[in-house]
Amino acid sequence: MSESPERYHIKVGTEVFYVPEQSEPLQHRFVFAYRITLQNTGALSARLLSRHWIITDANGEIREVRGDGVVGEQPLIEPQGRYQYTSGSMLETPVGSMRGSYRMQAEDGHEFDAEIPAFTLAQPGVLN
Repeated sequence: MSESPERYHIKVGTEVFYVPEQSEPLQHRFVFAYRITLQNTGALSARLLSRHWIITDANGEIREVRGDGVVGEQPLIEPQGRYQYTSGSMLETPVGSMRGSYRMQAEDGHEFDAEIPAFTLAQPGVLN
């Protein structure tokens, strides 16, 4: 018996901000903040257990980050509920990308992954 995808679904939205006051381009330090919004579009409450990020810079260097929760929390998101947090990342290049997943556990004990779609980190004016 397969699980109904409607029972277990977290939608992930992202916003990215370049942080010029913490960046030092001449020293190859580019700092970005990102705001993540998780919306539980499934039928059951789900707790965010852990995160897995894949961060790639313009040189093709890949860094993976794994850890429990996000910003020190393991939030429980009710059906139709939302959770939002802000964090950051530093690159050695003015452009890069992030993608990954959150490991979630539904109230019935079922664990599933919520995909974080790839998003771009870019110093303003670099891509356009």
